[in-house]
Amino acid sequence: MINNITFVIGGCRSGKSSFALDQANKIKGNNKYFIATSVPMDSEMEKRVESHQQERGEEWYTIEEPVKIHEKINQYSPKADVILVDCLTLWVSNLLFHSLDGVQIDTAITNLEVSLEKCECPVFLVSNEVGCGIVPENKLARQFRDFAGSANQRIAKVADTVVMTVAGIDVQIKPGP
Repeated sequence: MINNITFVIGGCRSGKSSFALDQANKIKGNNKYFIATSVPMDSEMEKRVESHQQERGEEWYTIEEPVKIHEKINQYSPKADVILVDCLTLWVSNLLFHSLDGVQIDTAITNLEVSLEKCECPVFLVSNEVGCGIVPENKLARQFRDFAGSANQRIAKVADTVVMTVAGIDVQIKPGP
């Protein structure tokens, strides 16, 4: 059973993570879980992670999971008041980094869809919109764009609510008016 799945999508630095956190913080309870898909590989990324952790505050439990986010949703949703996953774009990048092929990535997306359908608490998922740019010039970048676009479409279909952020402004696109 889907229990209030919200998908927040937008461009880089559009305000999507802040919006998702603000909305998730409105949910009452002490069991708030943040599933972080980022794998910091340099000091700049480490600083970003620290900044996001400070922004969330101590009431959030952070689970670092770059690949098997569906397993963490399954594990924590029975006891969570809310789960926030940030972000699916990095997750797709991690899947490619782990040399998963197209069938394995499709299976990972399916596993995420199934975990959301069974989830026992509200879940917010954040992702970058990748379909508004130019066609990438290399194969890996095109694969990334295609897999991220597919994941975005499939999660948007499963979600109860889809919000797009543009220049810090949130626009609800599902359900529509």
